[in-house]
Amino acid sequence: MKKYRLNWMVVLLVSVLAVSCSSDQEEAPAPPIEDELEIWDGDDFTFTKDSGADPAAEANQDRISNNVWLTRGNNGGQIFNAFNETASNKDASPAGTLWAIGDIADVENLNFRSFRAAVGSPKDVVGKNLVMISTEDNIAVSIRFNSWEQGRGGGFSYTRSTR
Repeated sequence: MKKYRLNWMVVLLVSVLAVSCSSDQEEAPAPPIEDELEIWDGDDFTFTKDSGADPAAEANQDRISNNVWLTRGNNGGQIFNAFNETASNKDASPAGTLWAIGDIADVENLNFRSFRAAVGSPKDVVGKNLVMISTEDNIAVSIRFNSWEQGRGGGFSYTRSTR
């Protein structure tokens, strides 16, 4: 009986480790889109953060909602949510958001993931039609990046939909 329990515990432990160590390439699917998702398909708004501009300053953050303030650090890297992050984390930033390549009119059929998982290398995001969901606010916004400064400086620009 003890041998059986030990083997069962080893199998359980190995299973847990295998799941927790699975490839970073495969993410858990995003939660299903709720019926009450608010689609922002109003007028376009263009946001620009100039190279070297202070990402902590409100003027250099696109404050889309009370919970999503998009900006980019001056050391390069990707965008992050200044509401609850002070720098980007390539696997999770911007916190509180999910992203998909596609059109907002097709939001129910898009595959939402983290920013980097959705777009690949951030420098290749220019010209792509994206949809961002704020998971805290339950809103969907259309975003198309116009520029992405490579190297240091952190400049970028995009045009997004409004309420």
